[in-house]
Parts: sequence; C-alpha cells; structure tokens
Amino acid sequence: MTPAVLVLASPVTRDEVRGLSDEVRALLRTTRAGVVVCDVAGLGPPGLGTVDLLARLQLAARRAGGRIRLREPDPGLHALLDLVGLRFEVEGQAEQREPARGVEEEVEPGEPAV
Repeated sequence: MTPAVLVLASPVTRDEVRGLSDEVRALLRTTRAGVVVCDVAGLGPPGLGTVDLLARLQLAARRAGGRIRLREPDPGLHALLDLVGLRFEVEGQAEQREPARGVEEEVEPGEPAV
C-alpha cells in the first residue's frame, strides 16, 4: 500500500497541531498503509516547536496503530531530534533494525565473519 503524504509548512501554530493530529489519524484509517509520510521540507529552520509538533503527530499515529515517516528533513532538524531523544524513520534510509544492503557487521579479530 502507498502511504499518504502530509505536507507540513511553516509556521504551524499550537491551535493547528490538533487538526494535524486528527488528519494523521484519518489518513491512517483511510489508507490502511500504517504509515503517513510527513513532508517537512517546508517547515523552515528547526526549533523546539517543530520537535513538539512531530512528537505529537507521532503520538497520534501510534495511538491509531501507525507511525509517521519524515520526508526531506533539514540536517539541523535531524540533529535536534537526536538531541532530544526522538527517533523517526526517514524516507530513503534503512530502518534501524535492518542493516543497509551490502554492509557486513564488524567482528572481533580472530572471529570468523558471519
């Protein structure tokens, strides 16, 4: 199934967050893909307001049985999310639990390669 795309543009006010959370839940319900792609390229410079927005959207998605995936996050946003301990799946990156194709895990010297 193809996930729905939600385009986020700056600035997003606190009042708009509830509507966007409702929209994420509705998209998960109608597409049944289990994922909503949030295009964050238009959010502008990253800040704690953006982190709060994404955290709330992820919470809404998880409560609805899904998750969000980020499209085109600014490197600063990615670093800020890491700093506050929030992990998001990003389009084009391998999932954390899956190693990238063609990459072998490092072994200790003297141990056979897997």
